[in-house]
Amino acid sequence: MAALEASIPPAQSKRFRGLLLRILSAVILAPLLLAAVWLGFPWIDLVAALAAPIMVSEWVGLTRGRPFARVLAFLYTLAALAALLWLRHQPVMGRETLIWIMACVWATDIGAYFVGSLAGGAKLAPSISPSKTWSGLVGGMAWAAVASALAGWVFGHGETVMLAAIGAVLAVVAQAGDLLESAAKRQAGVKDSGRLIPGHGGVLDRVDGLIAVLVAVALMRLIAGGAWPWT
Repeated sequence: MAALEASIPPAQSKRFRGLLLRILSAVILAPLLLAAVWLGFPWIDLVAALAAPIMVSEWVGLTRGRPFARVLAFLYTLAALAALLWLRHQPVMGRETLIWIMACVWATDIGAYFVGSLAGGAKLAPSISPSKTWSGLVGGMAWAAVASALAGWVFGHGETVMLAAIGAVLAVVAQAGDLLESAAKRQAGVKDSGRLIPGHGGVLDRVDGLIAVLVAVALMRLIAGGAWPWT
């Protein structure tokens, strides 16, 4: 193992170790979140209650000295947590909707990371997040489309083509949420929103795309009614 690490260039070795730490953290935390979503009340409510003060605290750190931005960040966080609970506690397809959302967001992150790393190319928003590329965005959209369609097939609801298209759109929303937090970190002059999660930084670093998608899906369900996107 030592010989293998010695043969890897320092930059790639550091990135490799960081990726392993991110995977380990995800392996531990993702099942806990999925279990809370699956079981519903009171576990998902407990997750929201624990996450709320942490997320607000991280936003306060990122928006220090900017009262208006701090208020908007506070409202944004509350909207996302309210959307999380409202969607989960829906009498029809609440559990399935949250699992679908998480599948789309996670697929976006994975697809964007690997496709962007392999394909490279033009930067998506170099002044905000230099590591993001247009190829990564396209990869994230493709992976999210597949994840969305697959979730619909597993749950036996929704049109496959429609869900694939929605998944691709949600990938764009997730990336927008990621860039929003990246812009806040850049203005604050920090790399991460916190240090709570090894390999990921703070809670916001892990859920920046998720909170944007939660708000978007909740708004669409309010507008469309029923059990959107399953009807």
